[in-house]
Amino acid sequence: MKRDGGWINTLMAEAENERMHLLTFLTVRQPGPFMKAMVFLTQGIFFNFFWVSYLISPKFCHRLVGYLEEEAVVTYTHILREMEHGGELKAWKTTPAPDIAKKYWNLADDASLADVVVHVRADEAHHR
Repeated sequence: MKRDGGWINTLMAEAENERMHLLTFLTVRQPGPFMKAMVFLTQGIFFNFFWVSYLISPKFCHRLVGYLEEEAVVTYTHILREMEHGGELKAWKTTPAPDIAKKYWNLADDASLADVVVHVRADEAHHR
C-alpha cells in the first residue's frame, strides 16, 4: 500500500462523469428488455475478463481503457458528422437537450442534443 497522490479523487470524478453520460442518454431513450439483457451479459463477461486481466497486467488494463475512450471519441465524432451532414441523426440537432445535461454541463436553456454530444465527446477526449 502506498499513497496515490490524490489519484483516487480523479478516478471518482471520472466515474461520476461517465455516470452522467449514461443518465443523460437514458433520458433520451429507454432501452428495451433485450438491450438490457445484452448489457448485463456484456458487463458480466467484461467484468470477469477485466478482473483477471488486471491481476495479470494492470498496465494492459489501463491501456485498454484508454483505447476504449479513444473509440468513444471516434464514435461521438461520427455522430456529430451524421448530424451536420443530414444523416440519420439530423433530428438531434434540433432535439432539446435533457434537463439533466443542461444542469451538469451548464448548458443554455435552448441547448440541443448536439450540444450535449459535443460535451460528452470532450469528456471522453479528456479521459483518454
